[in-house]
Amino acid sequence: MTTENPTLFTHQLITKGDLVEFKNNLIAEIKEIINHNPEPKKWLKSSEVKKLLKISPGTLQNLRVNGTLNYTKIGSIIYYNYTDIQKLLEIN
Repeated sequence: MTTENPTLFTHQLITKGDLVEFKNNLIAEIKEIINHNPEPKKWLKSSEVKKLLKISPGTLQNLRVNGTLNYTKIGSIIYYNYTDIQKLLEIN
């Protein structure tokens, strides 16, 4: 199967070799995307911070309340500056 014409008709067969080639191409593309290392977002939502720091919602709230981690609230969404999170990780 060629990538130039990916249309598959009902009378065509897909071989194991086709699937292996597809798998290898897919894995190569995923690795390229992962290794691209885009610049991290400047502002993170609470769910992203909890996942990054591996903490519970209550712990994140305590970090906000005691002033350990600065935040900005826009409407009902709380945002955290990525550089503040990096500084927090350097301290601990």
